[in-house]
Amino acid sequence: MTSKTKLIRFDWAMKSLLRDKANFDILEGFLSAVLREEVSIIEILESESNVPDIDQKLNRVDILIQDKQQRHVIIEIQNFRMTAYLERLLFGVSKVIVDNVKSGEDYREISKVISISILYSNLGLGKDYVFYGKTEFLGLHNKEPLIFRRRREDKTFEKLKSQDIYPEYYLINVERFTDVMKTDLDEWIYLFKHAALPAPCHAKNLDKAGEKLDMLKMSSEERHRYDLYLMAMVNEQDAIDTAHNKGLQEGRQEGRQEGREKGRQEGLQKGENTKAQEIAKNMLGSGMDIETIATMTGLSPNIIEQGEY
Repeated sequence: MTSKTKLIRFDWAMKSLLRDKANFDILEGFLSAVLREEVSIIEILESESNVPDIDQKLNRVDILIQDKQQRHVIIEIQNFRMTAYLERLLFGVSKVIVDNVKSGEDYREISKVISISILYSNLGLGKDYVFYGKTEFLGLHNKEPLIFRRRREDKTFEKLKSQDIYPEYYLINVERFTDVMKTDLDEWIYLFKHAALPAPCHAKNLDKAGEKLDMLKMSSEERHRYDLYLMAMVNEQDAIDTAHNKGLQEGRQEGRQEGREKGRQEGLQKGENTKAQEIAKNMLGSGMDIETIATMTGLSPNIIEQGEY
């Protein structure tokens, strides 16, 4: 296995190979790198995209895991931009919590949920490529964390912080990763970005991922289905890009028409800028990065970032 060996995409692996118990070691290696602790998987639970058909769930692939600490871990790959992604993320975590609590069950039986998103499109502003979020109760005045105490069955007390109970979120922006590897997680992100292993690689079970995801080891039938999946993804991305370009062209045309009515030069410029600003606002709300918006609309990055329209 070399760093140049071509591997299958991780989202395809999640739809097929990684649901097999024999391949849990790959997911365990990745989770250990993200959470910075040893992770052992008990089972793969039902998730929204268990159906492996190539014509379904191209935009998003997810897998739901239960580990030995009885935590529920969602690993989700988002291939294209999605409006209201953070709200959908919150809904997904909430649904896992509700679906795994029986009616009348003690609230203490609620399992902690960890959500890990692997994103192939920019989600808002920020220079980092990995973001972490949690719920934490802090003193309004002294900023000290609130420590909960509750009685165990043996009459002793246990101490808990809010993050011991509430969900945690990890957002990994693959395209922002600059291929500079400082941690085990960076090596995994390199695999997500390039479908290849970094050289050298030291992260736990990353070498096993390279062996099991080797494209050359696929059967002819598997390779055919995989090729169809890749083609479908290209077509979907092309449809999205075409829709964006069409909207921009229509916006410019409307601006030109409005400009002619008010005076050719002044009206044309005003119409184009007005529509471009409206488009820029919608693009920014959908999570598109400022540099791309500036290129497509012709607006200054400073104007887009400050929202001066």
